[in-house]
Amino acid sequence: MTDIIVAYVREAYSTEVMPELSRPEPQFGDFATNVALKLAKTAGKNPREIAEKIAAHLREDHLIASAEVAGPGFVNIRLRDSALLESVDHGHKTPGAYRGQVVVIETNNPNPFKDLHIGHAYNCIIADTIANLLDAGGAHVHRVSYHGDVGLHVGKSMWAILKFIGNDPAKLDEVPAGERPKFMSERYVEGAAAYKEEPQARQEIETLAKESFAPEDPVYKQVYETCKSWSFDYISETVKQLGSQPVEKSYLESQADAVGVQTVREHVGQVFTESDGAVVFAGEAFGLHTRVFIASRGTGLYEARDLGLMQLKQQDFHPSKSYIVTGGEQREYFRVVIKAAEMSLPELAGVTQNISTGTVKLASGKMSSREGNVLNIAWLFDQLTTALAARGGKADDSETLVGALRYTMLRVRVGSDVIFDVDAALSLDGNSGPYLQYAHARGCSIKSKSDLSAEKLGDDIVFDPAERALAVKLSEYHEARDAAIRELLPHHVCTYLYELAQEFNRFYEKSRIIDDPREGIRLSLLERYIATLESGLTLLGIPAPEKM
Repeated sequence: MTDIIVAYVREAYSTEVMPELSRPEPQFGDFATNVALKLAKTAGKNPREIAEKIAAHLREDHLIASAEVAGPGFVNIRLRDSALLESVDHGHKTPGAYRGQVVVIETNNPNPFKDLHIGHAYNCIIADTIANLLDAGGAHVHRVSYHGDVGLHVGKSMWAILKFIGNDPAKLDEVPAGERPKFMSERYVEGAAAYKEEPQARQEIETLAKESFAPEDPVYKQVYETCKSWSFDYISETVKQLGSQPVEKSYLESQADAVGVQTVREHVGQVFTESDGAVVFAGEAFGLHTRVFIASRGTGLYEARDLGLMQLKQQDFHPSKSYIVTGGEQREYFRVVIKAAEMSLPELAGVTQNISTGTVKLASGKMSSREGNVLNIAWLFDQLTTALAARGGKADDSETLVGALRYTMLRVRVGSDVIFDVDAALSLDGNSGPYLQYAHARGCSIKSKSDLSAEKLGDDIVFDPAERALAVKLSEYHEARDAAIRELLPHHVCTYLYELAQEFNRFYEKSRIIDDPREGIRLSLLERYIATLESGLTLLGIPAPEKM
């Protein structure tokens, strides 16, 4: 469509213009364009006159059923049914928005020695889905993770763990495997409270935090390694539970620390400055704020480690883009770190991008792992499985649970807050993941009842109104998918799939498929409907079951 208009404008007006196509109300056509209004300024002619000429040219094309001028210069276009069907099939071809690009994205970043809360699940699901979109856009995607295995949070946990076991590592064997995440969470909360309220504990915790960089005490080392192993087992298990893909490579703060600290020290006087024994980046000159990269005691802080991580990813993958998905509260932090990195290492300019998410909220409001009033992922899965069982479903139905959780997180625009409601997430008759999974399974069930093969639809196909309405909706898939890929916003796909399922329901109310004279034609549309649902759900990382 756009190619036809571009070619005509080039020949008739000796200019290049990219027409914008919109979707008007069905009674006006399949597409509308305002290209005549754009041309009027450069051509010095009446836009309606230009529109009439464009419409006349379009009517001569075998793909176009009608082209009519509306208003001051809009052209409404209706495709022939065969062309409409061709656009449906074309919509499943892979777009190339990122073809040839090497992209790194951090798809999970929980720290060991702590529990995993709903915010971790949200960021993991968002990042994993963005990775799917990048992959669909033709990029060569490297999924990685980054974890804080050193520093103050480790000191807080280790202080409480060592106190709990009385410095006897064998007592860790008494913690049942299923209770380890809870054990780790409780110890962290205990250590965080002691650090805040007890001066003596504060000193001990800071010493233990420093020791995490190079453990020497045999008891400390054994406990540290055991609990770190527990943590990473739990992280891997949880990522799988969320329906996310495993990472290709994991990075640790202990690896990034030395690299980042060295880079900071090498650029003191040019990018960084010394202040009261610390090394800082003065961001005010760039509309940012000042942050400390190396503490006065000489140890690197999160900022220096993130700088080191950028270098490690660059060395390993040489990406054209590197994405970090975090909560919105870290937006300003990353603006500073990215600016400091680009000034220190020009080859990093324009590579790293922070994607900020919103917050997952329940009735209790925002959650915090520091204060202990956290709603962890295990709790959320318990709520979902209990609610699913109460509805007669199987508590171990992982496909439905993944669909409920991921869709709830993804249907909201990235950056907006998510209000998580367990009942709404599992609903089979609302805007939910299970509703779309059921729509796919229902389509497969209808198809299985037919003894015919889908009819191959040729150039002479003529749809009835209900069939055509479904075909039009199917033809919109590539627009929603391509917008999601281009903008890295999964909610475009969610919105489309829900509208598609509703359109099919309207179609099926009026149009019997099995044992109807038009069964072959409608089976052909049904197959395309099933394939479109599967394609969209797969992009979202949601299983598309054939039975539910």
